[in-house]
Amino acid sequence: MLSISDSVAVITGGSGGIGKALAEYWLSKGGKVINADVAEEALRATEQELKKISTNIASIVCDVTSEVDNARLASFAMERFGAINLIAPFAGITADGLVIKTDRDTGKVSGKMALDKFQKVIDINLTGVFLTIRECVEQMINNDCRGLVCVVSSTGSLGTAGQLNYSSSKAAMSVFPKVLTAEFFRRNIADKVRCMAVAPGYVATPMVKNMDERMIAKIVEQVPIGRLIEPEEIVSIVAELYRNEAMAGETVFVHGGLRLGSKG
Repeated sequence: MLSISDSVAVITGGSGGIGKALAEYWLSKGGKVINADVAEEALRATEQELKKISTNIASIVCDVTSEVDNARLASFAMERFGAINLIAPFAGITADGLVIKTDRDTGKVSGKMALDKFQKVIDINLTGVFLTIRECVEQMINNDCRGLVCVVSSTGSLGTAGQLNYSSSKAAMSVFPKVLTAEFFRRNIADKVRCMAVAPGYVATPMVKNMDERMIAKIVEQVPIGRLIEPEEIVSIVAELYRNEAMAGETVFVHGGLRLGSKG
């Protein structure tokens, strides 16, 4: 079993949501955090909040779609704390919309999802995760670090109408643990570097809580436990996946028993 105390977590998307909650938890358990986000102002504000928990926090502005930024992020972690033990590439966005929109009266196509709307989500949610993992795992291997790569999938990976871009990226996250574990196994490092995915349902992040109350009510109707998932509940699973070295190559759903309707 691994201990969080003195271990180093590299978190992207760390200025809010699940990323920020993970940083808070990690620091409270004696760990160290490299917090990364593309939004510099929010990142600095978050750093000041987190320093109230522990001074073992360092922030770096990072555009996860940039190879240069990701390489800088991984190097910064090694320079600042001398190790990488948890890679949490949590940066992500949504840009919902129908692939094909039809007119109610004519039944003819009245609109299509723009390529840039699809591509931006893929660039951040998929390519960005790949780059963060690639650069940080290189540092883990070269510096003999032990730990976990933990990606975020989603119940959206099961297929949600209006989210082809987002669902595609999160479905990809579901296969990352299997592929990476197989590669680590071939190189005889699977006992040191593991990969798992956590797949949340509807989480009570600021983005979700700012939705229309009627929409939130409709969402909750599909959740057997009768409420949104708290960010801390996702974080507790990530922490356990890190500690428990028998966990490798799989995706864990944390959604309160969510039931998707017949129309997704």
